[in-house]
Amino acid sequence: MADNSNSKNGIKSLAIESKLPLKAVGIENLKEDNPKHMPPNRYLFPWYARRPTPAARIAVLASVLPEGISSDDILSLMQIKPNFDPDIPLEDYVVNKKVTEGNRSGTLGDHYGYPRPFESSPSKKQQEDLHSKLREFWDGDLPTVLDPTAGSGVIPLESLRYGLPTMANELNPVPSVMLKVVLDYPLSAGHLRQEVEMWGSEIDETAAENLQEYFPGNNSRQTPSHYVSTYTITCPNCGCDLPLTSKLWLLKRSSSKGIAARPKYVDGELTFERVELPEDVTKDEFNPQDGPRSRGGNTECPNCGVVTESSEVKERVKNGDYEYAILGVKYTKSGGGSGYRAATQADYEGYRKAVERVETDYNLFSLLKQEIPKNGQKTSEPAGYGFSEWRDAFTPRQLVAHYEYWQAFEEAKDRIQEEYRPKKAEAIIAILSLAGGKIVDRNSRLSPYNIHRGYPMHLTGAKNLSPQWQFTDNNPSSGDQQYTDILDRILGSYEKIVGYLENSKSNPAQILTGDAADLDIDSDSVESVIVDPPYYSSIMYAELSDVFYVWLRKYLDDVFPDLFADELTNKDQEAVANPSKFSDIAGSGSKKDLARTDYEEKMSDIFSEIYRVVKPGGVMTVMFTHKETDAWDTLTKSLINSGFTITATHPITSERPNRTDTQGSGSADSTLLLTGRKKLEQDSGTSSVPTLWSDVKQDTRVAAKNAARDLIESEFNLTKTDIIISAFGPTLRVFAEAHPVVDDQDEPVPPRRALEEAREAVTRVLAEEYLQAEDINDLDSVSEWYILCWLVYEKQTFSYDEGRQLGLGVGVDIDDIKRSTKIWGKSSGDISLRGHSDRVQNINEKPENRSSRTPVNPDDLSFGLALDKVHAAMHVYDVQGESACMDWLRERNFDSDSTFKATLKALLQVLPHDHEDWELARDLAAGRTRELLNLKFSPSVFTEDNEQTQQTGFDDF
Repeated sequence: MADNSNSKNGIKSLAIESKLPLKAVGIENLKEDNPKHMPPNRYLFPWYARRPTPAARIAVLASVLPEGISSDDILSLMQIKPNFDPDIPLEDYVVNKKVTEGNRSGTLGDHYGYPRPFESSPSKKQQEDLHSKLREFWDGDLPTVLDPTAGSGVIPLESLRYGLPTMANELNPVPSVMLKVVLDYPLSAGHLRQEVEMWGSEIDETAAENLQEYFPGNNSRQTPSHYVSTYTITCPNCGCDLPLTSKLWLLKRSSSKGIAARPKYVDGELTFERVELPEDVTKDEFNPQDGPRSRGGNTECPNCGVVTESSEVKERVKNGDYEYAILGVKYTKSGGGSGYRAATQADYEGYRKAVERVETDYNLFSLLKQEIPKNGQKTSEPAGYGFSEWRDAFTPRQLVAHYEYWQAFEEAKDRIQEEYRPKKAEAIIAILSLAGGKIVDRNSRLSPYNIHRGYPMHLTGAKNLSPQWQFTDNNPSSGDQQYTDILDRILGSYEKIVGYLENSKSNPAQILTGDAADLDIDSDSVESVIVDPPYYSSIMYAELSDVFYVWLRKYLDDVFPDLFADELTNKDQEAVANPSKFSDIAGSGSKKDLARTDYEEKMSDIFSEIYRVVKPGGVMTVMFTHKETDAWDTLTKSLINSGFTITATHPITSERPNRTDTQGSGSADSTLLLTGRKKLEQDSGTSSVPTLWSDVKQDTRVAAKNAARDLIESEFNLTKTDIIISAFGPTLRVFAEAHPVVDDQDEPVPPRRALEEAREAVTRVLAEEYLQAEDINDLDSVSEWYILCWLVYEKQTFSYDEGRQLGLGVGVDIDDIKRSTKIWGKSSGDISLRGHSDRVQNINEKPENRSSRTPVNPDDLSFGLALDKVHAAMHVYDVQGESACMDWLRERNFDSDSTFKATLKALLQVLPHDHEDWELARDLAAGRTRELLNLKFSPSVFTEDNEQTQQTGFDDF
């Protein structure tokens, strides 16, 4: 599906303003979404929200190539082509391969006939032909590509790979260092494996020797890899140490097999013994899954059984009233391999030495004294547990380990700068610094322990800074996450990037490190801008990166003094919707509004600055991946205010649906490419006459519906939510063309009104397409909202903003119905839909014994909501059986109630098949109750051999 505009007003159209091979690109995006086979720049250093290579590549190429280039030529340029000429269009070839992917016998590369696109750069001939086309189109020059919010550099790297003049800007110093390693040094310093390995080995040997006393081996053949650790507090009842971990696994192989730490009290003294399940003990005797700390935070003493409330536990930890405890030790063997053992006195002595050194060594005592902002959106998480300075994010042993590697680096730095030319020395130092900073990722009090793999996880994985109840004191000189392995992965990634750019005819990218709203770039000088703007309120980049910044600043403040001049990252100029910035200004009800306004102003300033630097007739393509209406509303207003004319929109599948790292976030599974052009000078002063919203409203609905139908017919791999989001593009283009839009009172109409219309219109299209319930439109609005939520979001829990917007579309204020209907509840700020068991009173209990909080009384003869009728019927069938349920249905004349039947039929189609309510709906629609209700739909929908757990239409059975 493409929504495009042909050449007009003297501006020559681009490929991105015509049809693109989006299916094939979406398939390649999903192929790249594999932790074992990711692009090398992802392994350099932790960062957030990186776009897939194919999405970035087509955005770059289509934003500089002329309209008229074929889909086959675009895919071939993108390296999406087998090493032979298929007798069908390339996009059809890729789609066919996707269909048969599950039946392949070899690798994905073998099956498709070509490697993943990120592994291939254009050949010299392809680059020469491309440059020839581009010079012809852009009046003799190669177009300059700018990414003003470059992050870790995915977009500008693709520009460099095609030999284009490239500029990248980034405000945050942490990814700015990555940009130098990705976009500058591969072309200015070249291959560096031998040099980096030599210096890295020296650093490791020096640090390892200095760390031996803090990581004592059990014997000469065993070296600690890491100490699996937790906290203890004193039990208020028995006075024993109470461990604060929810799980006691050291390595979980299955639900009943693995290695665990069993608490043991001898004369009131807590120790942990290593046990192996099921050899030493069975799961019935000791279940490591059930640690002392419950999911809600209440903690039961293993010695006396008394429970300490979660609030008291948190308060004591916050006040420093705790001790560290070692659950177990993973060690490496001198001959290879590893194992687990209980902690010894020597292990605790190593920790005690670290404590003593941190307290007596001034350099360590004064290390990382930067304060953690208490009121930050994310930094408040560690601050809430008593972390006041960034040094508090590390145990004494972790702090000493990081310090020794930094000191070993400092000893080598001067000699590196003396031995090599400046650019090469800078490159070596930067790569070594990334390794030093990256070991922080898995060696902090914020880094969770992976019980399934037996090693520490990324502190950045969940995009928060929550202190962990189970963590590791990691030994960077040995074991799973040792310095040399981390450096080797970084160096290997760098060397691959060098190889990718060997055929590039481009100079190193020009890297800017400042505010995207104030670029050090001449006006009217850039042909093409590709921007993946900050994710509204989803990711607080600056707050999350401070834990790395404070270490990289130690490594690089004398190498890049301007970059690391500040104590912490710049949060004031960062373009994110961060309510915590306004904690001292507004009450909780208005902080979000102020944050939205702040984000809107910053994005408007950024887009206006982009408009300034873009040549007349130039292009800006925005890559946006967000579900929240507020984010889209802000983006659109910012775009319109800047002066760009929206000319095209394209949806691309870019993420695997329901991936764990974005569940609960505002991120969508598809990326929308939204393209705008800068007017030519002669029409830049044209004034706009306001358009009435009543004249625009229907056009926005038509555009959204047409886009949704096109997407459904095109068989893109999009979720229903992403079909709605993808329809926003054409809707916004209609709105932007009519801008400014006013209502009957001459008040400005914001883009969100168009988005609300689009959401409701597309939801209707989805209902028409996927629901076979003839009287669905006759249902009350609350029941309709409930059904549509299951249809669109396909899961029980989803974003509050999405559910609220859907409610507005069908005339329901979901906050008004929450308490009275109990149809939904809140789960971590999201909406959680409730089933019949949460809403219906127990018919087998006397009325006076029933909970008044449960709104649906099954004794009632009539019900206000169609959903109440069906939920009550489910309950009666469940607790009293089929015969009683038949009498109950007859008594209420539900055998002739069309809304009851429509609701039942709809729930059968939208509920997942592993949901209790689906099973009861199936039972109601089968057997004697089916005959009583005179249901017309096919009984084949209820067959037990269908193992599907997701919703489907009736035709799918």
